[in-house]
Amino acid sequence: MDDIQLSSILVAMVRSAPVLIFAALGGLFAERSGIVDISLEGKILASAFTAAAVAYSTQNPWLGVMAAIVVSCILALLHGYVCINQRGNQLVSGMAINISASGLTFVLAQAFYQLGGRTPALDKARFSVIELPVAQALADVPLLGWMLGKFIGGHTILVYLAFAMIPLVHWLINHSRFGLRLRAVGENPHAADTAGISVARTRYTALVCGGVLCAFSGAYLSMVQTGFFLRDMSAGNGFLALAALVFGSWRPVHTALGCLMFAFFSALQIQVEGLVFPVIGKIPGSLIQMIPYIFTVIILAGFMAKSIAPKAIGVPFIKSR
Repeated sequence: MDDIQLSSILVAMVRSAPVLIFAALGGLFAERSGIVDISLEGKILASAFTAAAVAYSTQNPWLGVMAAIVVSCILALLHGYVCINQRGNQLVSGMAINISASGLTFVLAQAFYQLGGRTPALDKARFSVIELPVAQALADVPLLGWMLGKFIGGHTILVYLAFAMIPLVHWLINHSRFGLRLRAVGENPHAADTAGISVARTRYTALVCGGVLCAFSGAYLSMVQTGFFLRDMSAGNGFLALAALVFGSWRPVHTALGCLMFAFFSALQIQVEGLVFPVIGKIPGSLIQMIPYIFTVIILAGFMAKSIAPKAIGVPFIKSR
């Protein structure tokens, strides 16, 4: 038990949270507009492959991110076309994107690189770590040196971008004209339409915003966390992001806190694996890997009844004549 270090868990939490934060905030835009965005998993996966492939080919990580944004937005627009224009089933459309992305990314990776469905290591085509100017000078100071060197500093720019998005999205949703229209469309699209707000345009805009954020999530996964693309490497993060949305009642700050909580349990799982506990002994690795998902089920069971979803979510809008 002495081998479990809280400092290591907290650092790992900060480094793994951006994948969930980007995806959850992206899903928040779509779902506050009334579109169920279960396709987060597929967009993360497609973005991860695109970012890794383009970054490897160009040796430029920013070009990888830009390409990921394009691909993720295309999938978001496809989801929007099915759900908004064709008034199709939003869950079926999202699952179709997830399944397609899972199969297509593997096929393309195998066709391009012949490495068993993965891309080559990115090496120098990854984002570099940002060291705070005073971190080295204060490295030997207890607690402060750890805070500046590992907990706050020592991350890539995408980590800081993820945490910066939390107050930005909060302001956009709750204090901007776009956010007011977005919430109106998600709560009562017929009233919004009567007031002159284009429901379709607002929902498409929300889906594109979500697509951009999902692109950053996938790019972070392949270009920062692992340094290459691997088949199905999203590993359910899109669904965990949806769980964080429910936990946070579709509010940006509370959703981000849910993402941090899931990231904490994921980091704890890594620390606990392989340890021998008194009386219990060594816990099987497969059981340890279930920790984040067990807590997800428990949390959803406790918060689902208390969460208040947008009233028009999942309901196709048919303009009144």
